[in-house]
Amino acid sequence: MVSPGPLEPPAAWERLRERCPVATVELPSGDRAMFLSRYADVRAMLSNPRFARPTAGDDSARLSADGAGGVAADAGPEYELAIPENGEPHQRWRRQVGRYFTAKRMAALRPGMTRIAESLLDEMVERGRPADLKAALGFPLPVYVICDLLGAPAEERDRFSHWSDAFLNVSRFTQEETRAAFGEFAAYMRDLIAAKRAEPGEDLLSMLIAEGAALPEEERLTDAELLATGMGLLVAGHETTANMIGKMVALLLADRARWERLLRDPSLIRTAVEEVLRFDANLGGFGIRRYLSEDLDLDGKVVPRGTTVCCGMSSANRDEQVFADADEMDLARSPNPHLTFGAGPHSCLGQALARTELQVVLEVLLRRLPTLELAVPTQELRKVEGLLVGGLREVPVRW
Repeated sequence: MVSPGPLEPPAAWERLRERCPVATVELPSGDRAMFLSRYADVRAMLSNPRFARPTAGDDSARLSADGAGGVAADAGPEYELAIPENGEPHQRWRRQVGRYFTAKRMAALRPGMTRIAESLLDEMVERGRPADLKAALGFPLPVYVICDLLGAPAEERDRFSHWSDAFLNVSRFTQEETRAAFGEFAAYMRDLIAAKRAEPGEDLLSMLIAEGAALPEEERLTDAELLATGMGLLVAGHETTANMIGKMVALLLADRARWERLLRDPSLIRTAVEEVLRFDANLGGFGIRRYLSEDLDLDGKVVPRGTTVCCGMSSANRDEQVFADADEMDLARSPNPHLTFGAGPHSCLGQALARTELQVVLEVLLRRLPTLELAVPTQELRKVEGLLVGGLREVPVRW
């Protein structure tokens, strides 16, 4: 399913929603899976607690060929992480980790995020125009924020970026490169957790360790679960947000009327961020995968157990049955029940953090650089390739 441009959805999505909402697709590995394109089906699948992400123990379809995929793409046995995927164990994990990601706590981080964003913009302006907004702001801001949350040194950001890319690899790295990066990443996180045990701080890992000590042993996060939590949050907390910052700015500048409307009415920033999240056609790949452990009826079609189902959130977010004028970006759209963060028991834990960062970036850019514009035609923007997440390689801007 090829997009006509770097910011536009594949034309096939609309045809699939109309004629074949449960379609068979071939993944880059050559394996086959079912692709869901309608909002109702995608939401129902993501909300169903019976079905979880594929694991090493099942026969799910692989995304990448020859076992080269990273943890998030293929979940091979050598990459198995200990976060429980289903039932009460998963909810136990979410309760403990989720206490740190409340909207109230994220709001308390907002002034610090604003200071970092303004400092990064100062540096970008000082270096002169044109500039790559993703490299200057989109990448470093989420790294600083997630490193602060985890108590990790942001100076390691280049290593974190490499490890994250390998974690999300589909075709960028070889199997050997992916394995080596995973081993380095895991060793680093084990050492970081050991350091937090020895000298606790105010960060998330220290909190999980301290609060776990007061719980019955069967309810505590194990060392393996702490390791998986740290690795997963570091990847999700900076890679996906960095990509989203770049895409948000590009989408808003692609049509100057959008940027001008926000300049006239900054009160629309919150709904504008939600609309950008809905409108993004480049979430990456085939969407979130689910493995069917039993037969499932979808739109009158029985999908047999053992099937891998790809939930096309970007397509679902353009479903005309749910969103009026779905192919138009309405910066004041409300309500906006998009599925960008998933739904149900496996929805994104860090969505309050991501929303806060996106709002802060937009607030600061509108205030500090009202004349911001893309430095290249939209069609010349280049997409990220070979990773499970979608994004733009650079976002060239001038002001």
